[in-house]
Amino acid sequence: MDDNNHPIRRFSIVALAMIATLGVTSACSGDEDEPAAAAAAGPAPKTIEGAKDAAQTVFDRFSGGDFAGAWEMYTAAGKQSISKDDYVKLNQACSRKGLAITLTSARMEGTDKAVVIAKQLVAAQSYTMVYETDSWRLEPAKEGLALYKLGADKAIAAQKKAGTCPNA
Repeated sequence: MDDNNHPIRRFSIVALAMIATLGVTSACSGDEDEPAAAAAAGPAPKTIEGAKDAAQTVFDRFSGGDFAGAWEMYTAAGKQSISKDDYVKLNQACSRKGLAITLTSARMEGTDKAVVIAKQLVAAQSYTMVYETDSWRLEPAKEGLALYKLGADKAIAAQKKAGTCPNA
């Protein structure tokens, strides 16, 4: 039996790909309207509820196919690792949009960092939210950052080769 076709191996690969692309995907906004909207509403609350609300917004944008909107909620480091256009291209090719991502729990880690747990289908994953420039931002996982540094075309090819690009 081919190890890559074993159900547990396939699940692990798919779960890792989901985490990498979301690690979701995900400080300074490139969207001209976002800073104005944030300024009008004031700073986001620096609380666990504020972090949870922001995380759920990122997850909703991602699962709804608003990849550009999800990218907007990344940390500065996340945005530096992949352009908005490449992030959108990668996720249009390889994400599982349409499957709800549900926040299951969260905890604060200091005053400007929160760890949230989200679930999509049967896979649960932790994500880090960081408070930057008066709002909560998703910090991409190390696996996601490594994938993003390849650029969209090479990242898509890598995911197809690994069998983690469900739309291939």
